[in-house]
Amino acid sequence: MGDQKNLILAAVLSFLVIGLWEVFVIGPQRMELERAAQVQAEIAAEKGLDEAPVPSGGVETVVSLVDRVEALKETDRVIIDSPRVDGSISLKGGRIDDLNLKDYHITVDKTSPEVTLLSPRNAESAYYALFGWAGGNAGTLPGPSTEWTLAEGDILDLGKPVTLAWTNDTGLEFRQKYEIDENYLFTITQTVSNQTEEARTLVPYGVIARHGEPETQGMYLLHEGAIGGFDGITESIDYSDFEDFELDVAERARLAKFTAEDNGWLGLTDKYWMTALIPTKGTSFTGAFKLAGRDAAPVFSADVRMPPVAVAAGATQSATIQFFAGAKQADVLKMYEEKLGADSFYDAIDWGWFFFLTKPFFWLLNTIYKLVGNFGVAIILLTLIVKMVMFPLAYKSYVSMGRMKKLQPQTEKIRDKHKEDPQAMQKAMLELYKKEKVNPASGCLPILFQIPVFFSLYKVLFVTIEMRHAPFFGWIKDLSAPDPTSFLNLFGALPWDIPETGLIKTLGIGIWPIIMGVTMWLQMQLNPAPPDPIQKKIFAWMPVLFTFMLGAFPAGLVIYWTANNVLTIIQQGSIMKSQGAEIEIIEKIKRWRGKKKPE
Repeated sequence: MGDQKNLILAAVLSFLVIGLWEVFVIGPQRMELERAAQVQAEIAAEKGLDEAPVPSGGVETVVSLVDRVEALKETDRVIIDSPRVDGSISLKGGRIDDLNLKDYHITVDKTSPEVTLLSPRNAESAYYALFGWAGGNAGTLPGPSTEWTLAEGDILDLGKPVTLAWTNDTGLEFRQKYEIDENYLFTITQTVSNQTEEARTLVPYGVIARHGEPETQGMYLLHEGAIGGFDGITESIDYSDFEDFELDVAERARLAKFTAEDNGWLGLTDKYWMTALIPTKGTSFTGAFKLAGRDAAPVFSADVRMPPVAVAAGATQSATIQFFAGAKQADVLKMYEEKLGADSFYDAIDWGWFFFLTKPFFWLLNTIYKLVGNFGVAIILLTLIVKMVMFPLAYKSYVSMGRMKKLQPQTEKIRDKHKEDPQAMQKAMLELYKKEKVNPASGCLPILFQIPVFFSLYKVLFVTIEMRHAPFFGWIKDLSAPDPTSFLNLFGALPWDIPETGLIKTLGIGIWPIIMGVTMWLQMQLNPAPPDPIQKKIFAWMPVLFTFMLGAFPAGLVIYWTANNVLTIIQQGSIMKSQGAEIEIIEKIKRWRGKKKPE
């Protein structure tokens, strides 16, 4: 069997490994998570933490929607203007429902609008956070319709908190103090002062609500939906799976419930952005993912209910919770995980099954980037490092391939001699390989390692926000997006645009995919030719197939593949030449240039 069969064999083995991983690793882990969630829900029910329901008015379905700008004008607001976010807090309900991310824009053009994360509840794609108290013996409690007054501060900024105040009909005075750090973390301190003559028991809560199912990538490669960490157990639920968690059909509610005794968090995540509620470390809480409303107007929510607070007559009590709303920047998430004790907060980035590769790859890639200042250059240097690590394995493989190429005239004779007797042919081949100490399967090893490396780097480029809108050189302005050029308009020379999606875009590959295809073709010229004519035709078309396939992949991945091909050509060609193997492509070039006469 020719060495070119190694690629097919490697692919089959890789899918087999993935399948076994799913059956024997992922499957048992998923069953364990489901069992743990069920146990935690039973514990929460036994503690009676659901006796005081969170007011439903904060997340009810909104039928009449208005323009976002108009929605912002409907209520009085407190301005948010911190180093990395801007927006406002609605005095009605005390909602954080208007938030833009200063560092991120809709397109690569820095003058394009900032990314909007949160919006008011009566605007399209409403998304907000609400905080309050629940309880049965305290009279009217602050809720979604409460009209708060600004008691302290003017603009919420780093080191400049604001406080809202409201007093109910029984003499309870409520305050909500909002603080924000230099990144994306709000700290909300809720205070209740009991001016009555009787003790009160209240339950502090926080709610993140999102109206309508957001547009997602729709890929198995990426999780978007509910996510949380509960005492070391990480849980994630896709938006489409919310209805699987039925609690009370009469209330049209769907609930997945979890408890944390020491630390945890929960929220809603997109590819690049996330909102999350993080109770103070050491505080037990019950968390829930809910679906209210259905069909065209679903409302997805992540709720946190903290332990009941007893407020004696004349006393004051407080409860604090953190609210993250921003970009899933790896360094920032890691910092909050360590600072707040929020286990697995770093894993809000979907590192995938190959997390043992994706995490170190990202760390190394990000470290190199901080040194060179360009993620494209960092990708090339990462490729070089991977090649250096794999060199001992590659050396053995390429030595074997060089010897195989030298033996090609003899193997051709064996095939011609035994073409009518496959068993005799195979036996003669094995004897020849044994005599010459050649292992025809050794070429598989680098490919077997290359496939998970490829998948892992693709995952890193796809899910990490650090790659978003990261430029390389020339026309590559976003390494996380495909090469924008196309040969259909002569790479921009002709005056028409290529559609951003569809068949025309797929066929209209750019410059980098073409470079990658050429380097792949050159690399394949170094390998022994397949003996079977059909195999030979298949492998001849593989560079073309990969060129069009990778044309739709992120440019950063195509640059990686191209750099890998170039380094492989240099490495493999040098090693094979040292073994005395003829490099056909070099010989063809020499003959073409007239430096070597045809034999």
